[in-house]
Amino acid sequence: MGSRYGGLKQIDRFGPHGETIVDYSVYDALRAGFGRVVFVIRREFEDAFRRTVGDRYERHLDVGYAYQELDALPAGHDLPAGREKPWGTGHAILVAKGVIHEPFAVVNADDFYGREAYATAAAYLDRAADRGGVADYAMVGYQVANTLSAHGQVSRGVCRVDPAGNLADVEETHGIRRESGRVVADDPAGGDTPVTLGEAQLVSMNFWCFTPSIFAHLEEQFAAFLAARGSEPHSEFYIPSAVNTLVHAGRATARVLACDARWFGVTHREDKPGVESALRERVASGVYPAPLWSSASGDPTPRRSAETAV
Repeated sequence: MGSRYGGLKQIDRFGPHGETIVDYSVYDALRAGFGRVVFVIRREFEDAFRRTVGDRYERHLDVGYAYQELDALPAGHDLPAGREKPWGTGHAILVAKGVIHEPFAVVNADDFYGREAYATAAAYLDRAADRGGVADYAMVGYQVANTLSAHGQVSRGVCRVDPAGNLADVEETHGIRRESGRVVADDPAGGDTPVTLGEAQLVSMNFWCFTPSIFAHLEEQFAAFLAARGSEPHSEFYIPSAVNTLVHAGRATARVLACDARWFGVTHREDKPGVESALRERVASGVYPAPLWSSASGDPTPRRSAETAV
């Protein structure tokens, strides 16, 4: 629901002709060659989401839906009494297991990533292949200075990259903001003094590239998560922590695909005017047509059959 935003920001209108952020994401994915989109939603929002967003894409590409419900749990696990918070981004991917059977990308519906990010992800997925029991994944990494909000703190997955360009570690870090000209964050160790992050520090914005092997790994880890933390009312099963576990165990590699694009999104309600302005500028410069999905725009790209944008 976007508690800090104060509403269902995934279907809020930001473009000059009422486009949502996900409209631009799907458009960019199509231009990069993706051929399917699967929306992971809650059933209570299905009618509003289909009417406002999903239905407009059906003549452009294959559209599917998966439903992240609280009781979508592995066998042997019951919904804890009083649980109201969704189980997190790792669970959101897991519920799409039955409708995704090809290499795919994962994005947040309320984040604008830029067309370069989708092109980079598509190129990687074209050659992604698990080998010798080691999964072949990737992550689009952004410079933290390009991912800040002017209206409050944000959370990001701070990445450590090995010399080969693969993800060595990603740590969920909260309270990231600009303070006295520096980018700082809350101390992940719980200390009172903020830690300084370099302007070019790579962070995860939940733009991941996976092969279908991720589903079995998520099933295994989610069951373990429920056994350990399922009774905590605000616990969440995050994508970065799941990938971290696989990387540290030698069961997956995750290539970090550096992206110089400027991210923008709507963490806070005050972010909306800035997003609207940025989209108007991109329309004025010819990056996007207006209206985005008019019949005059046409299908923006040929499709690949082997990739799914989520």
